[in-house]
Amino acid sequence: MSQAAEKTELESADVKRLMELLPHRAPMLMVDRLIDIVPQVSATGIKCVSINEPYFAGHFPGHPVMPGVLIVEAMAQAAGALVVHSLGGANMEKIVYFMTIDKARFRHPVVPGDQLIIPVKVLRSRGPVWRFSGEAYVNGKLCAEAEYSAMIVQPNAQPEAVE
Repeated sequence: MSQAAEKTELESADVKRLMELLPHRAPMLMVDRLIDIVPQVSATGIKCVSINEPYFAGHFPGHPVMPGVLIVEAMAQAAGALVVHSLGGANMEKIVYFMTIDKARFRHPVVPGDQLIIPVKVLRSRGPVWRFSGEAYVNGKLCAEAEYSAMIVQPNAQPEAVE
């Protein structure tokens, strides 16, 4: 593999690569691309918000707004893809489960046609548990932010409680 190809692999992931890293599929895949990947440190997710998203039919008719919970889900998916990429990629056979969402704030509505830029950072990792901070921007304007944690588990395994 050339240095240029190797560098690209470490710095970005397109939707095909994201589907190798995450179990999510449409309509629940909330990230279209991952860029600026620094393994075990940070990455930036990109989500192109389309009027064709199924939730816009009911949230809200005549005034479509992306649900805040789905913005947080996009943050979590960007972080999950970062973790799986950091720990060995698609051959890892692991699933990332949400554990907590803290300090969530929604500051500006996200509407069809917006492009969400979602920088996520690892705050800490201890064993299978990772803690992150995430933000979501449209045109440089902060729309949402949160801190959250997730646990990495084997597929079909029940996550254990962590104290």
